[in-house]
Amino acid sequence: MRHAAVRPQRIAVSGPEGDLTYAELADRAVRAARRLADDGIGRDALIAVGQADPAALLVAVLAADLAGVTPLLCDHAWNEERRAQVMAAVPAAARFDAPLPEADGPPVRHRPEPDDLTWACFSSGSTGRPRAVVRGRASWTGSFAHLDELTGIGPGDVVLIPGPLVSSLYGFAAVHALAAGATAVAPGRWSPGALAGQLRRATMVHVVPHRLPAVLDALAAAGGPLRTAVVGGAATDSAARTRAATAGVRVVSYYGATELSFVAVDADGSGLRPFPGVEVDVRALPGQALGEVWVRSPWLCEGYLAGATGPLRRDGDGWMTVGDLAEPYRTGEVLRLRGRGDGAIQTGGATVVPEDVEEVLRKVPGVDDVVVVGTPHPHLGAVVTAVVEGEDASRAALEATARAELDPAQRPRRWYAARSLPRTPTGKPARGLVAARLAAGGDPGLRRLG
Repeated sequence: MRHAAVRPQRIAVSGPEGDLTYAELADRAVRAARRLADDGIGRDALIAVGQADPAALLVAVLAADLAGVTPLLCDHAWNEERRAQVMAAVPAAARFDAPLPEADGPPVRHRPEPDDLTWACFSSGSTGRPRAVVRGRASWTGSFAHLDELTGIGPGDVVLIPGPLVSSLYGFAAVHALAAGATAVAPGRWSPGALAGQLRRATMVHVVPHRLPAVLDALAAAGGPLRTAVVGGAATDSAARTRAATAGVRVVSYYGATELSFVAVDADGSGLRPFPGVEVDVRALPGQALGEVWVRSPWLCEGYLAGATGPLRRDGDGWMTVGDLAEPYRTGEVLRLRGRGDGAIQTGGATVVPEDVEEVLRKVPGVDDVVVVGTPHPHLGAVVTAVVEGEDASRAALEATARAELDPAQRPRRWYAARSLPRTPTGKPARGLVAARLAAGGDPGLRRLG
């Protein structure tokens, strides 16, 4: 709103449907907030927003913020069955898939508070177990100044955000760009063919690690003013960082989670160190060389909506963890991450919970049981891999079900069959043993599904 008053004609959002100036964005948000209030949707209500157009989605988010309402971001690509499943698990006061209706009248005058619940989105793996993370205003906005300092973003920048805003990584990038007074280029999806044109104007880009090489390829081919790449998710490849430096692009990489927001940042290639305001404690696990990463900071989420369960745990002193593992750590040292202790799979910046995928695949005819693990991938960090128990399991049927009921990040890329899955003494599939057998290779008990 400040930028709309001072620089009204500056482009705020550039999306597939065209551009919105700061004045236009503010006017639409104010009018939509008025309509929410007129419809009796007031402070602390939860509304589901799933607009396909990124600019319309941002208008909805900002209107909700003005009205003191919490927006729950939903994927516009969900089919009606999946959308109904999610809405049944996370009840909302209203659902908007089209642009929010607008109304004339006095502006809604909700006074923002730091603990307002101001953003909710689904962590990767919402099928079967819808798990929406909700956070307070200050848990995001309080970190903006730190990211400004780390990246150098300002009102003159054009920030490319080449992914869906329902992802917390890209959603944060968009609202941060607007808070800085920059132009957010938000195509709403990854499109390699459009990169060259987008990079001719972009001074900054937010990406996950496996997208950085494609960005550098397009930059080399078309040129552009790009000076900084903010990379979040899995570890950033040192070769990609070196190549970026050769192209004159500074890489600021960070580690975090939807639940934890920023945890650690590497601004110069020397390794991950705690993000400003973050305390890190790697707690030893019995009989293991690695420890579990616990975090205490102002940037943590409030939890999951509607009592959902997930990897997030907390103790009585304000510390939280999602089960990530790291080497032993002391204050001042580099944080060396080593994956997830609960089996969750980090793939290309997304976190996939294996149980969510297994729940869907067990319904496929011919499947007696299934174990899902992550197997190493040079660019994605890991890929989702399914090992199926059942003589009559068909890869075609498995893939059809995965396409119909799982988000893209959740769908297995590799498929194996086993006559009998190894099991724990309690009868549960032994996920760790399956992962070890896959890593060893050549196990006669596992065959690739063709």
